[in-house]
Amino acid sequence: MFWKRSARPRLTPPQGLGEKDIATESSICTGETVIGFREPGTGKLLQAVAVRSFEEICDFYRSYGFDPPARQQG
Repeated sequence: MFWKRSARPRLTPPQGLGEKDIATESSICTGETVIGFREPGTGKLLQAVAVRSFEEICDFYRSYGFDPPARQQG
């Protein structure tokens, strides 16, 4: 029998934050990049997740139900 894989439930962004509040940070020392929601008042990155590729950034957007960004040339 073939079973359909159930869709993963969408994650909920922090209250009052949306797609426009998504930001990435990269470490100068290690080069590690994290993506999350930037809190406007404090600048703190909430629900941060380490990412290694553009595809993982797109997956982060999709997990919250947002359209992923277009890949930039250059």
